[in-house]
Amino acid sequence: MLKSGILNPQINSLLSRIRHTNTLVIADRGFPFWPQIETVDISLVDDVPTVLQVLKAIRPNFVIGRAWMAKEFIQHNTKAVQAAFAAALNGIPVHYEPHIQFKKRVPHAIGLIRTGDTTQYANIIIESA
Repeated sequence: MLKSGILNPQINSLLSRIRHTNTLVIADRGFPFWPQIETVDISLVDDVPTVLQVLKAIRPNFVIGRAWMAKEFIQHNTKAVQAAFAAALNGIPVHYEPHIQFKKRVPHAIGLIRTGDTTQYANIIIESA
């Protein structure tokens, strides 16, 4: 029995299949469903859990080479929210692109973890280094 780290078996399985340059999407509650990729939905209620909580939980055992977010994230969120995401992604190059372009990357991901996050455009695609 696992006593620490990621306890969710579906997330553990998903993470163990990600290799060099593969991507993973961590999405907010409103992100569209993508039937062609595995989705692990861990949303419970509004903001439980959040994208940042998931990112912080997987980061110790996931080497991230770069990340993508929607440009709209910057336009629709406060400086405090932006700073929290910047801190969680510290040391990782983040590429901002239009949300429509961002979504074109999703089908190429190994999987998607859906959260209960209500932060607008909080979705992140991370690439394994």
